[in-house]
Amino acid sequence: MPTQNSTPLTVQEAQQLLKPFNCIENKSVNSESEKALLRQALLLLTEHSDYQILGICADTAAQGLSALKSYAKALGYQPPCDLEPIDGSVYIKFNPKSGLCYLDSYVGTHRGVLVSCQSAYEDGINEMYGHLPLDLFESQP
Repeated sequence: MPTQNSTPLTVQEAQQLLKPFNCIENKSVNSESEKALLRQALLLLTEHSDYQILGICADTAAQGLSALKSYAKALGYQPPCDLEPIDGSVYIKFNPKSGLCYLDSYVGTHRGVLVSCQSAYEDGINEMYGHLPLDLFESQP
């Protein structure tokens, strides 16, 4: 698998790197270099899809909204700013194509960001990856 300082990832390498983030198991990310590779892989795959839908599971509304802003910015979207924070764990869904965005209470145990790549064409990327780290795009150098 390529490292941060090697040649850019291919689409296949990016898919292999993100494959363990299968929305079922909780995979941990333990280093900044691993985060950098995940960012590179995710950004490459989003270039091969028409748009992405974000689902965010967080302990607090502030944590979730921070993740929403950082992921949306990284993916080239303007996140809505009018979500009312609530107490407790939250789920946030953001569909930039339809403009749908909502924040609701969440009782599940998963934490992280789900990124659903949507493509209109068969050869595009139509996959969901997650739960990715909430702070994946917040700690960039």
